[in-house]
Amino acid sequence: MTTFREMHRPGDPLVLANAWDVGSARMLVALGAKAIGTTSAGYAFTRGLPDGGRVGRDEAIAHAADLAKHVGVPVSADLEDGYGPDPMDCAKTVQQAALAGLAGCSIEDVGPDGTAYSFAAAAARVETAAQAARQARHDFVFCARADGVMHGVYDVDEAIRRLQAFEAAGADLLYCPMPGEMADLKRIIAAVTKPVNALAAGPWTQVSGKDFAEAGVARISLGSALARATHQTIRDAAQPLFLAGDFSRLGGIGSGEVDDYLAKGAEGAELP
Repeated sequence: MTTFREMHRPGDPLVLANAWDVGSARMLVALGAKAIGTTSAGYAFTRGLPDGGRVGRDEAIAHAADLAKHVGVPVSADLEDGYGPDPMDCAKTVQQAALAGLAGCSIEDVGPDGTAYSFAAAAARVETAAQAARQARHDFVFCARADGVMHGVYDVDEAIRRLQAFEAAGADLLYCPMPGEMADLKRIIAAVTKPVNALAAGPWTQVSGKDFAEAGVARISLGSALARATHQTIRDAAQPLFLAGDFSRLGGIGSGEVDDYLAKGAEGAELP
């Protein structure tokens, strides 16, 4: 059986399908997902909160653990900035994620206010989190994120400097979401030796899986893209319904097909 760590192959990337509830997780598994990731934004939407609505550590980990119990594939959690500024906040987050039975998690270097942690602080946080990951009772894949490019608070050169420090600090997987263009992503991959995650969202949805593979990407995550696509479908169907009494955009796939996906996606899960 291929382990979650072994699924991360540069040039043959794992597609980490980000789900926001048990139903979406099971459908994604039924449709071919080999692993599931949570999405902090997508889950926040289900709670009526905005992206960055700051669901707390305990709730975020419990949500991820609930998904893991209901699907038979590895689940990795998006755990924002580790829920606190100090290195021990990140260590506690990783410890709890591992104890919850998750296969891995990611922690980013930008706080909830949109400010990047200093270079030294970011490296220290990753080092402590990586140490906690190594102390887990099972193999736990820790992903260190350099989110400053996506937030517009530092450039790709700084992202590379940070990712190299994160690698030296013990991170298993490295991730700079939305690095600008493919040349930047290739620079990032060439600058480190650990596997690199890429995000298929925004303009990057126009990049094919083949192109990501040829660049050397080891994992492609979807972030909140699928959750946002679902909300777009709700908007596009509901606006004409309420504005003009036009119900023509309602419908979708049949209940029987959905039931089949949910049943197939539950295979191998801990719970029925």
